Amino acid sequence: QVQLVESGGGLVQAGGSLRLSCAASGRTISSYAMGWFRQAPGKEREFVAAISWSGATTDYTDSVKDRFTISRDIAKNMVYLQMNSLKPEDTAVYYCTAATRTNGLPRYQYEYTYWGQGTQVTVSS
Repeated sequence: QVQLVESGGGLVQAGGSLRLSCAASGRTISSYAMGWFRQAPGKEREFVAAISWSGATTDYTDSVKDRFTISRDIAKNMVYLQMNSLKPEDTAVYYCTAATRTNGLPRYQYEYTYWGQGTQVTVSS
């Protein structure tokens, strides 16, 4: 079993930055692709970003490209999401997730096995 705990969310003005962290425990996540999803009020959970097990490749949804950066520290069993130039439409609960059954960059929720509880990000205009 893997436990994922997100942190770093909060309230920020539009144009600001936040860095989300995801701490994994229970076992190493070094062989798993990792992802970030988000869910805004009244909307379905959506894919934000993914990173390969090695960290060599990444994938982003179009709306966050060139603003968000996903990274990982294998030694620390951590995953990060650096969010810059934040917009009000980025307001959501952000979830960290681990994919145990793929070597690619999954974009769909069913491809992920473990989920964190989420951290709230609120961007004011």
